[in-house]
Amino acid sequence: MAHTLIKGGQVVTMDDTLGDFERADVLVENDRVLAVGPDLDVPAGAEIVDASNRIVMPGFVNAHIHTWQTGLRGLGSDWTSTNYFRAVHAGLAGFFRPADIRIANLMGALNQINQGVTTLVDWHHNNPTPDHTDAAVDGLEESGIRAVFLHGSPKPDPKPGQKPYSEIPMPRGEVERLRKGRLASDDALVTMGLAILGPQMCTEEVLMSDLELAREYDLVTSLHHSNAAMLAPAGYRLAAGKGLIDRRFNVVHGNELTDADLALLLENGATFSVTAEVEMQMCYTDPLSGRLVALGGPISVGSDVESAYAPDMFAVTRFSMQAERHLTSMRMKAVTGERPHPMPVTVRQALGWATTGGAYAFRLDDRIGSLTPGKQADLVLLRADDLNIIGVQDPAHAVVCYANPGNVDAVMIAGQFRKRDGRLLADGLAEKAAALVASGQRIVSDFRSSATTAEFM
Repeated sequence: MAHTLIKGGQVVTMDDTLGDFERADVLVENDRVLAVGPDLDVPAGAEIVDASNRIVMPGFVNAHIHTWQTGLRGLGSDWTSTNYFRAVHAGLAGFFRPADIRIANLMGALNQINQGVTTLVDWHHNNPTPDHTDAAVDGLEESGIRAVFLHGSPKPDPKPGQKPYSEIPMPRGEVERLRKGRLASDDALVTMGLAILGPQMCTEEVLMSDLELAREYDLVTSLHHSNAAMLAPAGYRLAAGKGLIDRRFNVVHGNELTDADLALLLENGATFSVTAEVEMQMCYTDPLSGRLVALGGPISVGSDVESAYAPDMFAVTRFSMQAERHLTSMRMKAVTGERPHPMPVTVRQALGWATTGGAYAFRLDDRIGSLTPGKQADLVLLRADDLNIIGVQDPAHAVVCYANPGNVDAVMIAGQFRKRDGRLLADGLAEKAAALVASGQRIVSDFRSSATTAEFM
């Protein structure tokens, strides 16, 4: 047995039974947490990691990110949703070659590790060919991150004689190829789910086909729902009636869900992922988090589009918390005439959204999300003696309210260090970075010179 003892840190376990520790050790055996507590016995031959002046926490779970857009950073920072859909889905996406997908997923995943993310949910909707799909999975696997690869479908404008994407179900043959092949195991670092269109973007027939396929292969399904208008307005009710909505059903955004649909989804066990920053940029109305808090619904958070802003889970967590604090407080004040007391959303709730919430949403909560003995050793060490953190009284508050990616000292995934002493443990980063830049430049150049939707960029 290989043992690593992370000794003497401030430990935020995110396990309500264990609680937090002002000073404790975390003992890792092979790929799992074996014990957490003060002054643990040191097994013979164990590697000892000095965690004094460190905060030890579970790794972030980025519950929604379009990693394939890593090479397009900065294009979408001023975009509306119209710009995004016309420039990206009806344009830029079509210029990606498999090699572009691989380097984007690889560098996007490495960046996530570098910033304290141990699990990302890759909502991948640019895989027009099996080669594109395999390249996406290649990039994730090479990075060493834990990932849920959500197989989606592209959304180009139809050519003459073609059906619109809203009428095209998930490709059964491709789903079968992956689920029976390289993504067959639910115990691997990279596992599989489906990124379906959902009732806002597809017909009832396509929705039922996609959900029945997901149930057949026991896959988590995730869908976007941002607007009130729906192509299949009865879709949730029909799916629930057929038993197709349960814990495996994840809704991203959900800002304009009707009260009836939200109640139905919660009653049947659906989960929800909020990406507050892009939702507020693209006029999706108030984030769903406030309604979920009031109803006791499960919340996870993610960074969403790499092309618009940094996928920094410290910032995502803080922004999500503060946006919801403001919105909830203003609603409460409108009713009572008084500023609310106590605070309607706490720091620990928000940190839960970014750790245990993401794990729960994608059926990983028995493996990750907290530093619970028996779970996978996915953890992060932050330098608590950095100038921007030193002196913070509560380590959870240090993580959410003060820390940033520059404070990440070490990242362990499944018992293996992927970052240590402030250095990402990946070879050839300069060459990989150059490949990402070249990829993005070529895609944008080709798009500008020949795409019919180039005016939207």
